Amino acid sequence: MKNSRPVWDLPVRLIHWAQVVIIIAAWITSSMTGIAHEYVGYSAGALVLVRLVWSCVGNRYARFPQFLKPVPATLDYLRLVIRSKAPRYIGHNPLGGWMAVILLSCVSLLVLTGWAMGTDLLWGYEWPVRVHVAIAWTMVGFIALHIFGVIFTSWQHRENLAKAMIFGNKAAPEPGDVD
Repeated sequence: MKNSRPVWDLPVRLIHWAQVVIIIAAWITSSMTGIAHEYVGYSAGALVLVRLVWSCVGNRYARFPQFLKPVPATLDYLRLVIRSKAPRYIGHNPLGGWMAVILLSCVSLLVLTGWAMGTDLLWGYEWPVRVHVAIAWTMVGFIALHIFGVIFTSWQHRENLAKAMIFGNKAAPEPGDVD
């Protein structure tokens, strides 16, 4: 890409796409008997932990403080998006930052509830299964919203964000962009 700059470092991209594969595997194994689904879940949890560590040691665009904006600022950004006046962000925009946190939280809750269902305390009860399934469906909704947001933002700023998450580069900042 001409006049591009590296944004998403290799660990962020690998964690992101590995989590995509693991979530698909979790969906596929959800109705299977055996321990495959459990191993997939623990792998997802391990990736969340690695991502949390990387948020402390990765490049500036990998760090939560760089892209996690206060709720009022995020709502202001949403209003600009609705009016087609949102600035282009080099890293995560405020909505994308919160989406990352929400999806990591959903995965964490799924791992926790999945683990809890296997404990002596909750073994055999139906309500932990219902909670686990409800969180999974909630995450599916957020994934759909995430994909829509990526497509919409790519269209709005004429920038292929999926390609940026594969190769790590985005177009260099221009006037009005937020770095």
